[in-house]
Amino acid sequence: MDAKEEKRNFLVDWLNDLSLGRKLMLMQVICVLLPLLITDSAIWLLILYAEKKAALQEMNNVADSVIYTLNDTIDNAADLVQNIYSNRYINEFMKVEFDSHLDYYEKYVRFTKDSFYPVSVNNNRYNTVIYGDNPGIVNGGCFRRLEEVVGAPWYRELETGGREMIVFVSYSNNGFTKQRKVSMIRRMDYYHKGYEKSVLKMELNYSAISRNIINAKYSETLYVCEGETILFSNDGRGGMHVPFMRMSKESMDKAGVHKSMNVYGSIWDVYVMTPKMDSMAILKDNLPLILFLICVNVIVPFVLMRLINSSFTQRLKELDKVLEDVDGEELKQLPRVRGRDEISVLMASYNRMAERMNELIQTLYINRLKSQEMDIARQKAELLVLRSQINPHFLFNALESIRMHSVIKKEFETADMVQKLALMERQNVELGNDFVKIRDEIGFIEAYLELQKYRFGERLTYEICVEEDCKDYWIPKLTLVTFVENACAHGMENKTAASWVFVRVYKEKGELVMEIEDTGSGMDEEKCRQFVEEMSNVKIEMLKEKHHVGILNVALRLRLAANSRVRFEMSSEIGVGTTVVVSIPLDAVELIRG
Repeated sequence: MDAKEEKRNFLVDWLNDLSLGRKLMLMQVICVLLPLLITDSAIWLLILYAEKKAALQEMNNVADSVIYTLNDTIDNAADLVQNIYSNRYINEFMKVEFDSHLDYYEKYVRFTKDSFYPVSVNNNRYNTVIYGDNPGIVNGGCFRRLEEVVGAPWYRELETGGREMIVFVSYSNNGFTKQRKVSMIRRMDYYHKGYEKSVLKMELNYSAISRNIINAKYSETLYVCEGETILFSNDGRGGMHVPFMRMSKESMDKAGVHKSMNVYGSIWDVYVMTPKMDSMAILKDNLPLILFLICVNVIVPFVLMRLINSSFTQRLKELDKVLEDVDGEELKQLPRVRGRDEISVLMASYNRMAERMNELIQTLYINRLKSQEMDIARQKAELLVLRSQINPHFLFNALESIRMHSVIKKEFETADMVQKLALMERQNVELGNDFVKIRDEIGFIEAYLELQKYRFGERLTYEICVEEDCKDYWIPKLTLVTFVENACAHGMENKTAASWVFVRVYKEKGELVMEIEDTGSGMDEEKCRQFVEEMSNVKIEMLKEKHHVGILNVALRLRLAANSRVRFEMSSEIGVGTTVVVSIPLDAVELIRG
């Protein structure tokens, strides 16, 4: 046998040792729960991937939105700059020769009245100044001398960059004002009249641009940078009057989305930072789907598997229970066969087998009836011997009561005691029949208890309750009186307080029930349990040991008379009393005849 075959046989043997319920549970875990766990984990990973993809799409949308906003603002400003650049009136004003400062002022006033330029380009959105090299220009208003800005960084940028128009970002700190500025700068001389050194500078409203970005309320943090300089952001750390901050290379690398835009030769980078993935928030957002998957993939299969398991095991347990009783005289049948599967077929087959076996047993019983008659005769002889064992013991107790009463009381009540003793002896020594009606047994009990009252006096009180339709049933002679005698002799002997003896005979659930109760000394639980076991399994050999001979004698005769269909129960508590219950099916009682 190769290793593969040995391994297979080992697994088969291991599975054979498992109960059916464990096999089904193992199958559920390996074939259902484990694949579902893997599937659900994959679904959860897909949900996280979808969330990341949605977050990436959102970051792209934010970057596109910011780029659109900046382009729109700058393009609007560029259009206005272009209009100014191509305006004929402005270009003509720039080439006028002024005789004096007064002459400039008068012409400037006329220009501002006749032109829309000062109103349209100087407002809360833009601040526009034209720097020219015309020596007649007086600094003020919309026009200034070029010579005062020749050394400015933005002018040097325009001169060295070789472009006609640039966007310049700067931070101004002249001691009076501190502010960030975004300016569009363009060379003038649209008509090429020799004024190419004139420069138009339009300052955009930095605060308005920053507010537009912040007021958009993007959920992601974003930065607009020129190189490492942060121009705009929505992280709350910037401001109009705060110097520009710098963005580290590490922070740039952590950005989820990076897009660039060309702003008239300058490259502005838009960085949108990756938001933190909140697994609990994602779980909460997808809670209905997760609960649905748990219900469909875990709870429903678990409940269904439990039902299937119960369908198998419950019926197999019922079959196992009846198979445990094969030691009885007949095979019990299943009261009900449920279902139409293979297990129900097995249960129905067992019922047919049990029915056939019982028929065979009955046939064998009839064939062997004659041989059993010999055994019955022998048993009757043994019963007579057993009954004769009771008489001396019982008679001794009765005569001892008479003796003690005569010695102590010195009264002639012994005549009455002897009369009751004679009644008892007449009942006891009749050898004609070992069975007696319950009504006659009760008379015997009353005579015995009245006799015992001479011994115990007021310490003994009794009560006998027998249902009327139970009085004509036959039972083995001395059955009840032996239990009563045991209650008096062992229950009241060592107890000085008053005690009761109750005798009850009634029918209940198809059984004849004989109940003897006393409020005597009682016994411990272990001794009570041992007593019941001895009565339930009594044999003739046990009587030879002279141990509880009276009670065991009665128990043996009851088992023989009722074909072992008798049940003994006993409950007792030390100092409280003892109760003995004898139950015989009514159909077994009907077979007992005197």
